[in-house]
Amino acid sequence: MTLLSVLKPGERGRIVKIAAKGPLKRRLMDMGILVGEEVRMEKIAPLGDPLEIRVKNYNLSFRKKEAEEITVEALQ
Repeated sequence: MTLLSVLKPGERGRIVKIAAKGPLKRRLMDMGILVGEEVRMEKIAPLGDPLEIRVKNYNLSFRKKEAEEITVEALQ
C-alpha cells in the first residue's frame, strides 16, 4: 500500500482507502475517485504539484496534498 502522491508517471494503482473528510471527500467521490477504482499517474508538474491522474477514462488534476489522502495498492 502506498499513497497516490508517491506513484511515478506511468504507474497504476487501485484505490483502497480515502482518508479525506467533509467537502474534499465529497468532491473526490463526485469525480469518480472511489474505493476499488483503478488509477494511472499520467504526469507530475516539474515542482511536484499538481499531479495528473487518469481514472474512468478521464484525466484529473490534484494538488499533492489532496493525493496524500488517497491510499492505493500498486498494480503491475
